[in-house]
Parts: sequence; structure tokens; C-alpha cells
Amino acid sequence: MAMDKYEVVFISTPLIGNLVPTVEFAHHLTRHDPRFSATILIITVHERPIVNLYTQSLATAASHSQSHVNFIHLPTVQPPTPDQYQSSLGYTSLFIDKHKPHVKHAISTLASTTSVAAFFVDMFTTSMIDVAQDLGIPRYLFFASPASFLGFMLHLPALATQLAADFVDSHSGLIAPKDSAIELIVPTFSKPLPPSVLPSSVLKRNKDGYFWYLEHARRYTETMGIVVNTFLELEPHAIASLSISGLPPVYPVGPILDHAGASQWHPDGAQLHDSIMEWLDQQPPSSVVFLCFGSMGSLEGPQLREIAIGLERSGYRFLWSIREAPKGKLDLPGEYTNVEAALPAGFLDRTAGLGIVCGWVQQVRVLSHQAIGGFVSHCGWNSILESVWHGVPIATWPVYAEQQMNAFELVKELGLGVEIRLDYREDSDLVVAEELERGLRRLMDGEDEVKAKVREMEAKSRMALMENGSSYKSLTSLIQEISCRIQGSEVKY
Repeated sequence: MAMDKYEVVFISTPLIGNLVPTVEFAHHLTRHDPRFSATILIITVHERPIVNLYTQSLATAASHSQSHVNFIHLPTVQPPTPDQYQSSLGYTSLFIDKHKPHVKHAISTLASTTSVAAFFVDMFTTSMIDVAQDLGIPRYLFFASPASFLGFMLHLPALATQLAADFVDSHSGLIAPKDSAIELIVPTFSKPLPPSVLPSSVLKRNKDGYFWYLEHARRYTETMGIVVNTFLELEPHAIASLSISGLPPVYPVGPILDHAGASQWHPDGAQLHDSIMEWLDQQPPSSVVFLCFGSMGSLEGPQLREIAIGLERSGYRFLWSIREAPKGKLDLPGEYTNVEAALPAGFLDRTAGLGIVCGWVQQVRVLSHQAIGGFVSHCGWNSILESVWHGVPIATWPVYAEQQMNAFELVKELGLGVEIRLDYREDSDLVVAEELERGLRRLMDGEDEVKAKVREMEAKSRMALMENGSSYKSLTSLIQEISCRIQGSEVKY
């Protein structure tokens, strides 16, 4: 008897940090249950060539493999005009919304030849829920950030009342508490949140980013289920607090990682990576501190110089990835043409042999190397999961998005990192050399309890994905839920 076949469709925000885990989850799901194939709808943003290189590589790889994941590049649309948005999130949300007719056509075409069992949106593509509703297709949310932040988003409409009552606009453009003792209670955090760790878009109530956060959060509850890239052992409190009446069921299925990294598609891939790995091979185990600030992270010249001074004073071996600030509001960070000019005079000569300064680097491959003893990170969730998987402790230096909240959770709630800053963001005071040096010493030579916890969580992260592990069981439950809807059975939560 022939096995029934089903299609699941995904659409992701066109950013590396959103798209990569979406693609990896699609592969993970289809490997788990061979009845399912996946189609990922790709949104093209011409201003982001690295994202486009990645998506082009996906289609090429799919055509040369036995993968059950396919890709459809949606037709391009006219971007929003500057008078229609005030923030990058406003631009992104409007730009995605303009793709609805193309998404509806693509799914309708698929549905004419196969059974479309589910449509997965992500945290910022929630306008596509309208398409799923129009076509009568079950809709789900794939959430690539932590369960703690999912809870914050779901709680944000209620929190908005407190923000309006207890906060005032400040000269910096960010709202500030009327009373410095004010803290925020969010159910997915076991400790009160200081307002300083909220995302910039939430702290800028006079910009449309705040409206879009509220709008996306409101729509999460219109889905049949929420799939989160986390695992029960990592965020037990947050996951338990999401199991309340009125919310869609939550399925922690992580850690979902791209273990291969970007070597196959990034233009600076193989040659740069080989020279870095050869250097790491020559270093003692756990002796190198790795500094990297993510696909969208860049720091200005004065901050780079403070980092350089702090690194040199510390005496630790280092691998430091630095990126030049974006040229335009919608651009991503680029590579320095003259990195020496951005650093203190003579720095590269004085630290030759002790460390390497580079541009883009294959982060996950570096973290897997035995020479890496600590990671100064922007605390993007993908980076945190990678560091946990490879047992590398983090020193927190958040930059954008929800990274300040991630840093708070990592240090204050989970005990898996050491603090350089929890609330750093654009326009913050500089992290001076002495502050960095103190953080590096705690990361590399102190905090044995943190290192022990990270090693313990490394083992748990791998066990979660094994048969009968927590994430394995959760994914099985998700597939059962989708299957019940296909067959018209009663779904029992």
C-alpha cells in the first residue's frame, strides 16, 4: 500500500538569522517523517547579496541531492517608500506583506498537485496567516528565538499598559522608567526584567517598530501551534509557563543548527576558513577567545579600538571577526578594505602570532574547534545554541534585536554565561578596554561553575535530539498534530 505524502510550506523573514534555522528545521522535519516534503518560499531582497547567495545555493544543493526540501523564489515586488515606514522592522513587515498575492498563487499551485498539510510562518511573516486562512490550510509559527522571548512577545500587549503608565520619553529617543526601581514581570522569565534589556523597537514607542512588535505578537495566537528552536532542558521555566489555557500548543524541537556552516556558498568561504583552522590547530586546547558579533553586527571605530586595547592587555590568544558598518539603512555589514586603519597603530604587528583579526568567519566551525575556550558574543539565539552545542561559555555583548534579553537570560537565569554588558546597544556608552579585560579574565580563567554548567548543557542539547529525547518527542507530537488535522481527526492537546 502506497504511503500518503504531504507537503508543508514555509516562509521566512529574509535575514540569515531567520532563514537558516527555518531551512534546517524543514530538513529536520522531513528526515523525521518520510511522509512529508517541504517547500520554502524565498523572498528576495536585492540590498542583501549575502542572503541571496545563500538562497541561490539552497536551490543548487536541492537539485543535486535526494533532499525532500524544495525552494520557490517568489517574484520581486516594489519595496515600501520611505514615507511608509520609520524603522527597519516597519520596512520588513510592509515588504513581506506585499508578497501575499505571490504566496497565495504559489501555494494554490502546489495544492493542485499535492496535499498541503501545513503552512509555517515565522516571527515577522505573520501577515501570511491571512493566506493560510483564505486557503483553509492549517497555519503554524516557527519561532527561531528563545521560548523566553516568545513569552515576552505574547505578554507584550498586556505589558504595553505598564509601559504607557510608568515610562516617559527620554532625550536618547528610548523610553525610560519614571522610577529607577521599576522592573517588569514577564511570565517566561523567573526574575523581573530590568527595562534596559528590552528591544530597542519596544523602547522607541514613537516609532512604528513598536506597533509592528505588537501586531506580530497579536497574530501568534491565530496559529494552531508554535514551534520553538529551543529544548526543554535549556529553558524549563519558560516552556512550562507557556503551557497555559488560551495559547496554541508549544513544541520545543531544538537545537536546530546548520552544522555545515556557510563554507559552500559564502564568497570568502574555503580559503579564509582553511588558514584560520590551521592557526587554531597550532593553539593549546581552550586557550583562544573568539569574538564575533553576528551577521548583522558591527561596531564603530572608537569601540573597535577599545576592544583592541583590551585584547592586547589581556594577553589571551584571540580570533576576532570584525565587520564594517552598513553603508545604508537596509544594507548588511561589509568587509573592511583596510582593517589596519580601524585599529590602534601597530596593533596587528604587536599581536602577530597571538591572534588573528579577520572579517566574515564560519562561526559554527570555529566554535567546534578544541582550541576555543570562550566566546564573546552578540547573543543572537542561533549563536547561543551553537555555543551550547559545542560546550563553549559565552561573555555577553548584545547589539540589536532581542539580544539584550537573551544575554539577561543566559547570565541571570541560566548561569551559562558571564557578563560584559547585558544592555549594550547602538549609541550605548563604550565598553572600555578595562571592562572587556575583566570580562575576558572571568570567561577564560574564572567562573568554573559556569563552565561546568555549559559542559552539562552540551550533553543535554545532544540528548534532546536523540530518539526519546525531549525535542524528538516534541517533534513527534507536532507531526501527530498535523497528521490528525489532515485526517480530520480530533486533535487532543
